[in-house]
Amino acid sequence: MMMKAICFAAFLAVLSTTTTNAFVANNRLSTAATKAATRSSLSSLHMSAALIVQNKGGGHGELGFQLAKNLSNNPKITSITILQDDACDDTKEPFKSYASDIPNVLVIKANLSDESMTAESLNSLLGSSFEYVWDNASKKPEGSGKAICDAAKSYWNTKVFTYVSSAGMYQPTADTTFPMAETTPIKETAGQALFDKYAVDIGLPLVSFRPQYIYGPKANKYDYIDWYFDRIVRDLPLLIPGDGSQKVSLTNSEDVASILASVLNNEEAAIEQRYFNCGTDDLVGYDEVGLLCADAAGVDRSKVKFEHIDADAYGKGKFPFRPSDFYVAPDMVKEKLGWVGSVHKLKDDLSSYYDGYKARGGLDRKVDVMKDYEIVVASKL
Repeated sequence: MMMKAICFAAFLAVLSTTTTNAFVANNRLSTAATKAATRSSLSSLHMSAALIVQNKGGGHGELGFQLAKNLSNNPKITSITILQDDACDDTKEPFKSYASDIPNVLVIKANLSDESMTAESLNSLLGSSFEYVWDNASKKPEGSGKAICDAAKSYWNTKVFTYVSSAGMYQPTADTTFPMAETTPIKETAGQALFDKYAVDIGLPLVSFRPQYIYGPKANKYDYIDWYFDRIVRDLPLLIPGDGSQKVSLTNSEDVASILASVLNNEEAAIEQRYFNCGTDDLVGYDEVGLLCADAAGVDRSKVKFEHIDADAYGKGKFPFRPSDFYVAPDMVKEKLGWVGSVHKLKDDLSSYYDGYKARGGLDRKVDVMKDYEIVVASKL
């Protein structure tokens, strides 16, 4: 097994005559020393190390970065380590911003696709214990996923083990009311569900969050919102299944990070409840997303062409969302963990998103709309 550890820096902050020690990985001494001293004075002679396990990218690719930023301002946490999948592209966001934006965080890289990884080898690599773990990488209780669970149980004496799961495993029935509650039936054979089960079975203090669609300033997946801009800026119709009133939870990654960090507000309640939906309280409809994107692109709303179609006609993988209602709300995390609600609103974020869309070459790239064309033509026959 090949694993390599890379740390941006590490040093020991100087403390007063108390016996409190605070370790912070940092290559910018003055800034980190101040943060470490502040944290150590608030930690009441107690270290609270946090581990964030981060995948190589995709829909959850920005969460580790944003969570580390959030935890850096939480006095309960005295050190932060990111266990980063070494398959990430260091030239892309958010990974290229680790050194500049979160310099106080220790980053250790490992091959998280290595099926032979064990708790022992992982513990040896990390060389530390972690009272708080956030796993934003594992998809099943095998390989590195199992090793992380086993290490938390056998080596680290973890107080709260937070798992970033997915609301995609919900299987609503005809009787399901929306937004979907945490009691909505799930696909029991889904990898995330099996991970939850394994963690519970071995006695981990599991808290599992179920996010939906995520966007953010340092995201590396743009499919959902790009679908709208790709068509609006080219004066093409938006083929939306149903009547377009279906709601969607599009959540800024900073809000997702604040939800994940909210376990620290009430650890006992978090563990007792165990499962939480994770999403914005600023729900929008499918058609509304199109109108908001038009506003951001400077296109008059009257120019937006909506084509409402039979959901079965479009085919899986074309429209970015489910053809029918499929959304969650953060009611439980507000009630149990005191989450204050979303700081971001989609309508306020789309202007900067559109700037990023243009910077990524969105205006000039080739967009495959052949399926759109076939459906529109067929509907006119």
